[in-house]
Amino acid sequence: MYLFMGSDKYNLELSDFCIICTISLQGRAEKSGAGGTMLEEETDPTYENVLAEIQSFELPIEATLRSVYDDQPNAHKKFMEKLEACIRNHDKEIEKMCNFHHQGFVDAITELLKVRTDAEKLKVQVTDTNRRFQDAGKEVIVHTEDIIRCRIQQRNITTVVEKLQLCLPVLEMYSKLKEQMSAKRYYSALKTMEQLENVYFPWVSQYRFCQLMIENLPKLREDIKEISMSDLKDFLESIRKHSDKIGETAMKQAQHQKTFNVSLQKKNKMKFGKNMYIKHDRIPEEKSEIVLKHSLKEEDENEEEVLTVQDLVDFSPVYRCLHIYSVLGDEETFENYYRKQRKKQARLVLQPQSNMHETVDGYRRYFTQIVGFFVVEDHILHVTQGLVTRAYTDELWNMALSKIIAVLRAHSSYCTDPDLVLELKNLIVIFADTLQGYGFPVNRLFDLLFEIRDQYNETLLKKWAGVFRDIFEEDNYSPIPIVNEEEYKIVISKFPFQDPDLEKQSFPKKFPMSQSVPHIYIQVKEFIYASLKFSESLHRSSTEIDDMLRKSTNLLLTRTLSSCLLNLIRKPHIGLTELVQIIINTTHLEQACKYLEDFITNITNISQETVHTTRLYGLSTFKDARHAAEGEIYTKLNQKIDEFVQLADYDWTMSEPDGRASGYLMDLINFLRSIFQVFTHLPGKVAQTACMSACQHLSTSLMQMLLDSELKQISMGAVQQFNLDVIQCELFASSEPVPGFQGDTLQLAFIDLRQLLDLFMVWDWSTYLADYGQPASKYLRVNPNTALTLLEKMKDTSKKNNIFAQFRKNDRDKQKLIETVVKQLRSLVNG
Repeated sequence: MYLFMGSDKYNLELSDFCIICTISLQGRAEKSGAGGTMLEEETDPTYENVLAEIQSFELPIEATLRSVYDDQPNAHKKFMEKLEACIRNHDKEIEKMCNFHHQGFVDAITELLKVRTDAEKLKVQVTDTNRRFQDAGKEVIVHTEDIIRCRIQQRNITTVVEKLQLCLPVLEMYSKLKEQMSAKRYYSALKTMEQLENVYFPWVSQYRFCQLMIENLPKLREDIKEISMSDLKDFLESIRKHSDKIGETAMKQAQHQKTFNVSLQKKNKMKFGKNMYIKHDRIPEEKSEIVLKHSLKEEDENEEEVLTVQDLVDFSPVYRCLHIYSVLGDEETFENYYRKQRKKQARLVLQPQSNMHETVDGYRRYFTQIVGFFVVEDHILHVTQGLVTRAYTDELWNMALSKIIAVLRAHSSYCTDPDLVLELKNLIVIFADTLQGYGFPVNRLFDLLFEIRDQYNETLLKKWAGVFRDIFEEDNYSPIPIVNEEEYKIVISKFPFQDPDLEKQSFPKKFPMSQSVPHIYIQVKEFIYASLKFSESLHRSSTEIDDMLRKSTNLLLTRTLSSCLLNLIRKPHIGLTELVQIIINTTHLEQACKYLEDFITNITNISQETVHTTRLYGLSTFKDARHAAEGEIYTKLNQKIDEFVQLADYDWTMSEPDGRASGYLMDLINFLRSIFQVFTHLPGKVAQTACMSACQHLSTSLMQMLLDSELKQISMGAVQQFNLDVIQCELFASSEPVPGFQGDTLQLAFIDLRQLLDLFMVWDWSTYLADYGQPASKYLRVNPNTALTLLEKMKDTSKKNNIFAQFRKNDRDKQKLIETVVKQLRSLVNG
């Protein structure tokens, strides 16, 4: 009981305490008699200490109790005894205390019983008061709960407002992002995403909607990349389709920059044309007027506003895509893709059409596409950083330039029209100037132009070959007739002819040359003009242009015109009269070469006295043509003689001559007399050579007629008739059909025939055989073989026609003489 009472852990009510004390006292009284002896036992100091520790309530007591049990045998019993004794002592003390306070306790109980009724009344009053308070406070409680609920709502509203104020900027930015995506402002959208991620999302990261937004941003970025790449693809496709328009605009700009210089050059050409008009040439004046009008028209057109490449192309897809990929950190992927696609487009642009060489539009489309491609690349180079580099564009241009040169070299070789080649040259110049203005090297293009220039000259030469052939076909090969002063001036304005004797003559009169001469002269100048057109805008000096003009003109004269003249001379329908006129024409064309040199000098302002100035080879050209014509005259004249000789119809077995020359020979001589009258317009040596050649050919033909192997027999009468024909030939030669021969030079053409016929006519074989081999021999020109051939033919005739010659002594002697002479001649022939 003491243990419970001494504890601070228990708070017992008064009534409960009293009951416990009473019960305890009763129990202790029952046991007092039995346990009295235990108090009297001697105490062991060891157990007293244990009991003291137990009573001290210091826990745990396991060690203390274990020491009691483990100390010695029967310790438990002894300890229990000591514990019982201790309990009895405490019970006695409690009993004493209870007895001491019992009366007070009883009084207290009595008082408590007295106040019990009052306590019950008080309890009823308190309960009633509490009920009344509860009833009165119910309404207050209801209102208080409403107030509490309103305060909670107000607090929640305030919290919601605060949270919404925190979320609204995020939602506004996300709404702004959606609007930017709808408006295709993808670069701004990416910047908005960065702000959301770095600034706004950390404020509201605990909310689920923020997590949804965060999860949606990568998808939006991928969408932006796909959309921007799609826009870039559309841009590249549009650029590929419209590159020709871009190139055309850029080339117009390049032309516009050169307009002033071109107009000055053309005005200078107009002034040059007037100077040439003073020099009896109206054609350059007319051409210069046309060129000037065309120049003024071009200037008016160039005054119109020229759009720039920025006006034609919207580069925003490239910028957007570049910025987007830069923001996304994937710029290298974009650069690689762009360059790869542009290289593919470059290969497509550089691929020509199969029929590109047929029209200038094909070349123009090819050039404009290439210019458009590189203009775009140059613009990208300057407005972006790193998308394309100068090294990349240079590599691309070098690759393209090699392809362009190969394409132009291949396709231009098919061009046969000089106008098309000239237009191609102008396009190449504009193409080169345009790209040079954008910083691309174009020296190889100008080198290519020199190759094309040679081809252009070849096409010009072919064209002018046809022109010359037409002129020769249309010419009548007769001197130009002039009936009045006006016609005379027209011819003089076309061809620089100067002849004081002709000017003094009265009308009507004739120029010595035919109509082809002024036409050829005009066409040569036209060729020079055409050749000059190619030299324009090539950035070459006047000396180089002068050299090019002279070389091309030399080719025209030495190759084209010379070939046309030679072909003309060899044509079957060109007769001797036409050949004579051709020789006269070439003489005047040769004289006009110096005027052509002056014409080139006036164009280039390069003096002919310059050391490196190329001279025109027209002199040798026309000399060669003239020599060919002369040779053709000799050939045709001999052919004509052969035609007459073929008409010869000798009776080689006639006994007596007709007494007059053969008809064919007289016709031939009359023809030669008339044709040599035409030769009076030829230079003297040409006519003399032709006459000498004709007489020699006639002599040779007559000799071959006598010695023909098919002719088996010749009578003496036939020899006499043949002698009459040779006499007519000698008379013709002695009549000087062409003046200028000295003495009997022309008769010497028949000297071989004359000596051979004299030998047979006088039958002077003894003299021939005796003097053979002597320089002073009378029959020095008679060949033993020739004499033997003719003698054998006469010998066979004598045998056949004189069957009874053996019965006449004179005939027998003559036959023996012939046989003897034949043997001697054979011995001479055999050496």
